[in-house]
Amino acid sequence: MTTMLHKTLFAAALLVSSTAQAQTVPAPAPTPAPAGQADPQQQGELVVDVVGGVSAPLGIAIPVMPTAEVANTPAGRTDELGRQLAQIVTNDLRNSGLFKPLESGLKPVPYPEVTAPTFDYWGPAGASALVQGFIRANGDGTLTVGCYLYDVSSRAELARQGFVVAPGDWRRAGHKCADMIYSKLTGEGPYFDSRVVYVSETGPKGKRIKRLALMDQDGGNHSFLTNGQAIALTPRFSPDQRSIVYMSYLDDRPAIYVYDLASKRQRLLVPNTNLTFAPRVSPDGRWVLFSMAVAGNTDVYRVPLAGGTPQRLTDSPGIDTGGTYSPDGSRIVFESDRSGTQQLYVMNADGSQQQRISFGSGRYATPVWSPRGDLIAFTKLAGSFRIGVMSPSGANEKLLTDGAQDEGPSWSPNGRVLMFFRSTGGGSGRADLWSVDLTGVNVRRVPTLLDGSDPAWGPLRP
Repeated sequence: MTTMLHKTLFAAALLVSSTAQAQTVPAPAPTPAPAGQADPQQQGELVVDVVGGVSAPLGIAIPVMPTAEVANTPAGRTDELGRQLAQIVTNDLRNSGLFKPLESGLKPVPYPEVTAPTFDYWGPAGASALVQGFIRANGDGTLTVGCYLYDVSSRAELARQGFVVAPGDWRRAGHKCADMIYSKLTGEGPYFDSRVVYVSETGPKGKRIKRLALMDQDGGNHSFLTNGQAIALTPRFSPDQRSIVYMSYLDDRPAIYVYDLASKRQRLLVPNTNLTFAPRVSPDGRWVLFSMAVAGNTDVYRVPLAGGTPQRLTDSPGIDTGGTYSPDGSRIVFESDRSGTQQLYVMNADGSQQQRISFGSGRYATPVWSPRGDLIAFTKLAGSFRIGVMSPSGANEKLLTDGAQDEGPSWSPNGRVLMFFRSTGGGSGRADLWSVDLTGVNVRRVPTLLDGSDPAWGPLRP
């Protein structure tokens, strides 16, 4: 099962309408700092070490978010939503591996106390940082969520942000709150308010039903995009997140389709009789990079996302596939067996200056460029399948996982975390989604409704 994705492709060659709007937090006015207290800008603020990973996670308290007045909404009662919002923030920060949310000692926070924390309580409880917030139902049917971050030691407010959301988007407010906290304390870019498209799998190993599924990065808001009547593989977001490109065995022939998320309709991208697969959209959204097998030879091509005539970028004996763009769109990394084994190569976006970058033992597959541009993730095939990273020059190779069958990495929006899938052998042949950060220490399973493979992590949601 683990090798199913790569074998399938290589052998074949032989928004929701409303969004979370950031607002000035319309909460009670913050209580002034006690007389004589140091300005937080003039003293050392909390900093989370992103290099050490889980070696010393920061203790943080995230109590239930109160509501000024309990109200019924289409999403539920505001007091219950306040509990769930705190849990979303807790889970996001814990899953990053950089924070240790308090499991006990979380006293109820009255609404007026949101902007006037009882620091004398939270310090002894074990919290270095404190997150407090509130939720309020508005007269126009929307919800307002406020989020505040405090340094317990300095007794100072570090950041605040508010969000006005439609009831159906309340979970996004929790993710955005977690993003604000994460970015403030680590200096890293946010990534929690994002989605993942993947292949949902069910059925026996020899007859798997594979359909496209969409979910929040934490597994929430799950939905199916295709019905499973035709096998779907390798889904990838367009940069604007309005469409997904993927390979389907519709009409019993592998071909690339574009799925429009708003209309829920799909169209054939390259209408010809050749095998087309492994699609990726360019960072500017203009092009789709893909592989096409013609007369027994497979090369990397590009075609406008709107459709048109494919342009050939590689021309070598063997199989060239798995191309992905650098974040600025100037270069492409791809895999090729032109040297006799699968290795990684880079080239300019027009196909010029092709050069090999992988020279370690074993084979390399499924390369994908980090959104930061500093690393390329890949699957290492050397007895087992493992997830690794290297610089675009091929230097500083590092393996991040030690599972027997890990493959198909995809980057988080901030370039710090990778999602991949891990398969098991035997008759069940099940697959699950996992994530790992760049330390290689924080490895965790990502919950999915059914088995899951080939994840594609989308950009931050607008």
